Amino acid sequence: MSHPLHPAFVHFPIATWTLATVADLASLHWGQPAWQFAGVTMAIGTLAALAAMATGFVELQKLEDGSPVIGAVNRHMLLMMAAWCCYATSLFLRLEGTSLTRPGMLSLGMSVIGFLVLCIAGWWGGRLVYEHGIGVRGRRPS
Repeated sequence: MSHPLHPAFVHFPIATWTLATVADLASLHWGQPAWQFAGVTMAIGTLAALAAMATGFVELQKLEDGSPVIGAVNRHMLLMMAAWCCYATSLFLRLEGTSLTRPGMLSLGMSVIGFLVLCIAGWWGGRLVYEHGIGVRGRRPS
């Protein structure tokens, strides 16, 4: 396939994690319906992110050894893994067995931190495409 899969896969975890963080903050006012929605969307995003990370790793393998863009790729990758860890931690903190419970402040904090890290990592991902041409047909990464 000539089109990279990574850009197609990243939208789902970004959307679900963003919704989860918004719902977490809304749960401070609206309670159970919001925190249950947050937990479900967070679980979906955490699983979907595994596919996005796998396809990103495939794209990483396409870079030539010694590519000048590898530093930016590594920053993006490490930040995305950190965001995944924040959301996975937040999810596990709100689980009792297989049931979702009301998130505590630590769980809410991890959700917010995860979102902030996600935003920074997404910015780095955008730089990879728009500044360095990663995944752009006919352009070698610079």
